[in-house]
Amino acid sequence: MGVLDCLSLRAIASSVLVLSSLSHEALAVPTKDHKAAWMRNGPGKKHITNIFKRAVDGQRRAEVPDCAETLTTTIKAPKANPWAPLTNDETAGVVEWLFAQEDLNLTVVEDATAWDNSIVLVEAMWPNKTDVVAYLDGDAAIPTKYAHVLLSNRASEEPTYADIIVGPVPIDNTTTAWEPLEYPYTKKSGGTVRNLDADNGVMYLEWIFPIAASVADITLDLFNGTATGEDNDTMAIWGIDPMWQDDGRVVRFDAFWNIDFNFDAGTLLPLGLYFLSDVTGRDPSKWKLEGWFYAPTNTFYPSTEEFRKAWESEDFVKYPPNVGGDWTATDQLGEIPPMDAVPPPVHVAPAGSRYAVDPEEKYIEWMGFSFYIGFTRDAGMGLYDIRFQGERLIYELSLQEALAHYAGNDPMQSGTAYLDTYYGFGPYAFELVKGYDCPAHATYLNSSFYVDETCREHIDSICMFEYDADYAMQRHSTGGYVSITKNTYFVVRYVATVGNYDYTFSYSFFIDGSIAVEVRASGYIQSAYFANNEDYGFHIHDSLSGSMHDHVLNFKVDFDILGQENSVELMTMVPTTTTYPWSQGRARNTMKLERTFIETEDDGSFNWAPNSATQVLVVNEKARNELGEYPGYRILPYTGTAHSTIVNSSNLNNAANWANHDIHVTRQKDTEPRATHSLNNQDTFDPPVDFRAFFDGESLRDEDLVLWLNLGMHHVPHSGDLPNTVMTTAHSGIQFMPSNYFKGDISRRTVQQVRIEFADGEPANVTRFGQFDASSKDATCKLDYTPVADTLVDYKGDIVTRKFPYDPNNPFYETGSIS
Repeated sequence: MGVLDCLSLRAIASSVLVLSSLSHEALAVPTKDHKAAWMRNGPGKKHITNIFKRAVDGQRRAEVPDCAETLTTTIKAPKANPWAPLTNDETAGVVEWLFAQEDLNLTVVEDATAWDNSIVLVEAMWPNKTDVVAYLDGDAAIPTKYAHVLLSNRASEEPTYADIIVGPVPIDNTTTAWEPLEYPYTKKSGGTVRNLDADNGVMYLEWIFPIAASVADITLDLFNGTATGEDNDTMAIWGIDPMWQDDGRVVRFDAFWNIDFNFDAGTLLPLGLYFLSDVTGRDPSKWKLEGWFYAPTNTFYPSTEEFRKAWESEDFVKYPPNVGGDWTATDQLGEIPPMDAVPPPVHVAPAGSRYAVDPEEKYIEWMGFSFYIGFTRDAGMGLYDIRFQGERLIYELSLQEALAHYAGNDPMQSGTAYLDTYYGFGPYAFELVKGYDCPAHATYLNSSFYVDETCREHIDSICMFEYDADYAMQRHSTGGYVSITKNTYFVVRYVATVGNYDYTFSYSFFIDGSIAVEVRASGYIQSAYFANNEDYGFHIHDSLSGSMHDHVLNFKVDFDILGQENSVELMTMVPTTTTYPWSQGRARNTMKLERTFIETEDDGSFNWAPNSATQVLVVNEKARNELGEYPGYRILPYTGTAHSTIVNSSNLNNAANWANHDIHVTRQKDTEPRATHSLNNQDTFDPPVDFRAFFDGESLRDEDLVLWLNLGMHHVPHSGDLPNTVMTTAHSGIQFMPSNYFKGDISRRTVQQVRIEFADGEPANVTRFGQFDASSKDATCKLDYTPVADTLVDYKGDIVTRKFPYDPNNPFYETGSIS
């Protein structure tokens, strides 16, 4: 496997792969006979640690090495990954073929001007669920591979982005034409959306910097700096996102920011000066400067002349700028806590990894769970065909979009509502820091994406590891024994730095059959100049205000509970007053359960109930268990979640209707694969995907359902967010937990538990159920530990391979900018 494979495996030296179990087999509970055998042989005896598996002929024992040994066995996925990325050769073939199509009129990115057409994106087109299920669950062939291509068509007065599909891939004589990609979008316009980015370069060179230069004397006086596009600039200019698109006009506000030359802290240094422009159309001579706003005095000036006149007046009050310093630095600062220089505890895997990986197919197994990994430019990593004990639970679990919607009394904060897939999570999923982002013993995968005729490979940007929770899965004490079970879980994680924020995404799997999704945020906040904005945030430093905002992150969860005929049941605990036959006519104030179902998509959008009183269950009504209950999975937020506070956003219009509720339920359709499009910000009134169009009154009983769930945080930054927001509090998570799905607690299968019998001060009898006993005199458990700091010098940037002209033998390292 070459280093430039699209999603290749890299394992650090301290991590090995172990064949954890036969595919989808369940561990059985040990019997008394097994216990007797363990007692005779001695629980710490070398090579006698056992995992019990269910086989056709009943229970059997499988020998597992002790901590002195490791295995390097990998597994082979049951089938090839239908969500596999394009290989380098496939991508290069598509790019070469596209340049041969004269009707596309493409120009190489390095040579392209604002009036040339170019390729933005080339990636695998995910196949339809209908075709994938036929392949995974039956004898159908793997779905034919196609390439999804995004073009920036700028060679016209009305530039567009165009989604097209090319295939079959790899390119051969059957590839005869490209087609517009339209079917996955609610907007039927031949796969096109207007392109507001066509003149970005011209915008700064011919518009923004000249405007800033016209007031350079004012900015020097007020802020001791300039932003004119010259190398000696000490300030930056950037503005609202998305641009306002009312009444056919395209309007932007731009803000001045100080530059921190030591750290990436520019978003902490607003200067309180903004200018308004109408930039409708492609002719800069027709663009209009429509005024200036100076936040410290809360004054809008309709022209540069009036702003200058006010500045020249004697009563003009000059307010101090925000300037970087120690307070914006992320380095160690202040008195070191007692004993902090001593190495902290670390987590190790003494016998190697207890999970198994097919590195070619990106397929993972752990303790009965299995799934495939897919990765896209827009939304980063997704998990597919998640099974437990061979039964599919979830067809797709993936991020759809992340919104950061701000508010404030200045036009920058009031005008900002970032839709982060526009920038993409894939391009900014950089190499993880071993021992910090993930334990040192984790196993790592690479990720890749196409940009500017190159394929960029981010080394070690996805990690997977097993972890021992700081609380037990189960415990119970009595006067004669205590029983307790370790809570060991498995995590797949990546981090994406989109602009000023770092998002850590974790997908966790537990031995009781539960699955969790979490996001944690860090990085530099986007702040506001503190003036007249007490209703929008705290005063957190000198002339700085924390800018209130909502983070809303939408996830698609396509459940398949014992098949594709599922329903959503709402079970609510309600207060009630009632009498009983035994209450002698006296009414009692108590509570009871009310059960209802979501009948149609008309009722498919709702929020979590107050007091967490309503359980949301995805169930199979046609597969009642032997006690008559519906088997299913409960959806439970276990940290704060959020949907948009703002109703009918003036910035977003129809571009983010998925953010309006905590939960949405729709019927699964191959034509509705995503809740949004990365270019929804280009036409907020008529975006490529308007999520509201998914809701057309269809039945949601006994259907193939998709739940669209929002995680997020209502963030009002405080002084503790300086210099960076901390992940302990910027945290949102949701859990999928079995409900009447198993006959009992499935975590009883694990041998990582003990029962300790004690009485009258006699030596305790410890039952270990066959687990390896590291305390045994025969145990060999020497740990060869290398401090993580010794390996951090190997941290690298992306590996880049040119795609046109294709040069696979000349890869180079280059760390991409995130600004």
